[in-house]
Amino acid sequence: MISAALLSCIATFFMLPAALAPWIGEARPGWPFWRNLGIALVWAMFMTWHLMWGRWSAALTADLWVTICAALILFGMTALFNRQAWRLGVLMMPYLIFLAVLGCFSASQGPVAVSGYAPSAWVDLHILVSVTTLGLLTLAAAAALASFIQARALKNKSQNRLSRQLPSVTDSERLYEGLLILSEAVLTVGVASGMATEFSETGRLLVFDHKTLFSLLAFALIGALIAGRRWGGVRGQVAVRLLLVAYSFVLLGYFGVKFVKQVLLS
Repeated sequence: MISAALLSCIATFFMLPAALAPWIGEARPGWPFWRNLGIALVWAMFMTWHLMWGRWSAALTADLWVTICAALILFGMTALFNRQAWRLGVLMMPYLIFLAVLGCFSASQGPVAVSGYAPSAWVDLHILVSVTTLGLLTLAAAAALASFIQARALKNKSQNRLSRQLPSVTDSERLYEGLLILSEAVLTVGVASGMATEFSETGRLLVFDHKTLFSLLAFALIGALIAGRRWGGVRGQVAVRLLLVAYSFVLLGYFGVKFVKQVLLS
């Protein structure tokens, strides 16, 4: 039987066309984009199925591939409804490949069962919402970074090969503001479902572990950023940095401790 580590490496290889396309002249909307995205998504879905078949695994590798799969699906859905969103692939795909490479290194870790005694429906809802939130914030962070790169290029009056492939500042800001609002709405459901799960398991609404703390910090920071953009005039580099900090909180809560325990200390 092929090992999970080897399968992760094969899946990572088949994500490369989508990442390399902008640099070899194939970054175009239409068939080239959807072909490359489809190949990457098929392999991400296969890895998710392979690692999750019959049970939910709390192993880092499984979490990484579920996140990659969710991000690719949401990226494709966003590209369907926003004519400029496909341009974010030049930032999205290298980052997702980085996550896939981490999955290759952590694939030797066997399945890790989800602990707790909450009803499965609550656990399933909480996991689905958490993964969706992370995927939406990944897209929002890519759009915010695109606006930052474009703004710097305009300020310096020097477009480069990367900036020419990204959406405009206006399109990027409009895109990540919409994704932020959607992320905050989904994160609200995630916090509520997490509290319900915790109450079912322990009889308490909140247990301030690392995941809860980082999730609440991200929730508060994203809410403040949305309010600041709407009514406080928070724009440009300040908004981008706040979003990236909020995204870092979510990453730390979702992956941080698992990475330390399952990779660094294993």
